[in-house]
Amino acid sequence: MVLLLFLAACGQEQQDPVLTSELTSPIDVTLHWRPEAGSAGQVVEYANAADGEYTILEFAAPAKDTYRHPDLIPETQFYYRVRPFTGPASATVDVALPPGEDVPEIEGPDWTAPVRRGGGAKPVTSPEAAATSLKAEVKHANGILFTWEDHASDEDGYLIEVKPAGAADYRVAVQLDPDTTSYGVITLPDEKTATYRVRAFRFGSPSNLTHQTTGKA
Repeated sequence: MVLLLFLAACGQEQQDPVLTSELTSPIDVTLHWRPEAGSAGQVVEYANAADGEYTILEFAAPAKDTYRHPDLIPETQFYYRVRPFTGPASATVDVALPPGEDVPEIEGPDWTAPVRRGGGAKPVTSPEAAATSLKAEVKHANGILFTWEDHASDEDGYLIEVKPAGAADYRVAVQLDPDTTSYGVITLPDEKTATYRVRAFRFGSPSNLTHQTTGKA
């Protein structure tokens, strides 16, 4: 009898959803999830139909387990899911930008455009898939050109991650296509002094769906 009760409890635990949601006001939804151990973080996504096109709300840090989706369209359906992402990060580079808030117009070739010249041979599950030779070239007071070498063979894309001075963790600044080896970032005001890295990544399997219908505003 004790064994049967134990197995039933284990079965119930396995059926517990990874993701749950609640309406915290008629037009605000709060999500809660169990982060996947060993992942680089979780991607939070929503759509307005269960089989619709999902939009990324956030690349959440590994330990984060909640997200608030505020000020939504009233009387509308919202479907949510989370997906872990994994992959090795490059070595870091520190960047200190000069003073100034101007973003000058680009003259000549667009240095901010992504360049795809990669095509590595290492699976993302291997530490050897990490990008190497990451360089940061300051273009102006709010612009940085990043270049690196791609070693991954099966990545879903690349992430440029930033940790502003004084911040506790990295956040995703840019999501890029597979085989990308260069991209120019226009920085945010709190990124004047920051540490950067790039990550070849793959998405994991999506969680269960959770659904909320907003009320009247």
